[in-house]
Amino acid sequence: MTERKFYKTIIQVEILSEEALPSGLSLTDIDFIISEGDCSGQLQTISEEVLDGKQAAQALLKQGSDPDFFMLTEEGDCSEHF
Repeated sequence: MTERKFYKTIIQVEILSEEALPSGLSLTDIDFIISEGDCSGQLQTISEEVLDGKQAAQALLKQGSDPDFFMLTEEGDCSEHF
C-alpha cells in the first residue's frame, strides 16, 4: 500500500432563509446566496480524518468516484499512472 496520506474533511453548511431553498443547489449557488443573496450562512468543520491509501480508495468508491482519481488501485496501492 502507498505511504501517501489523504485527508477526509466533513463540513456542514447552515443556511437561514425566509423561504425554503430549492433542492439540488450547487456549492457555487450556496456560496452566492450566502455572500451576495438574502440568506445568512455559517460553515462548521464536523470532522477531519487522515486516511491511508486503502481508506482513500474506499472513500472515493463510496462517493461514486474512482480510486484512480488519486492514482490508486482499489487496494490503495499506487497505480501505474503515478
